[in-house]
Amino acid sequence: MNDLSSKIAESLLQIKAIKLNPANHFTWASGWYSPIYCDNRKILSYPAVRKQVYEGFERIIAEKYPDADIIAGVATGAIAHGVLVAERMGKPFIYVRSSPKTHGLTNQVEGEYWPGAKVVVVEDLVSTGGSSLSAVEALREAGCDVLGMVAIFTYGFPTAAENFAGADVKLDTLSDYKTMIELAAKQGYVHEDELQTLQQWRRDPANWKKSAQ
Repeated sequence: MNDLSSKIAESLLQIKAIKLNPANHFTWASGWYSPIYCDNRKILSYPAVRKQVYEGFERIIAEKYPDADIIAGVATGAIAHGVLVAERMGKPFIYVRSSPKTHGLTNQVEGEYWPGAKVVVVEDLVSTGGSSLSAVEALREAGCDVLGMVAIFTYGFPTAAENFAGADVKLDTLSDYKTMIELAAKQGYVHEDELQTLQQWRRDPANWKKSAQ
């Protein structure tokens, strides 16, 4: 998967789904300061990259989860990617809201599923894993058997690995932060001193803002 990981990272950089700005910073919803921002929704506007992603997901799911009954997407970023994979594999699709609706049927899991259904969850981005694992919990509470999760990109934070291990959820990603920054440096997206900043942030992202201010 190393070759695929590099190709996906290169595509994300080329279409600017991943933006690097070590000299300044982005502010995440969590309040963290970051020299990187990832917006995988941009992938949907580029047919070749879109295909690269859903074919990559298909490969992982076919190899690791051949018994999967249903593909589930995490709302909202992974819904379209999940639909494309489900269509490609000829499988039913459902999606998981961040919280139950406050009206109507008050569903959190939308679509047709059944007790014991074997589900693979599709996610676009994994940071700490909090929202991703909330979707897994909702599926389990609905009676589904979650086989694992596939995602386009992960920052590879240790806390995410701990959270996924604690929830007993397998995670496979098409690409990751380490692959991306190595490629970015090699292809001239960042200079050597900027690469050091990116590596430093990755080691302690929650406190990096102290040195960024």
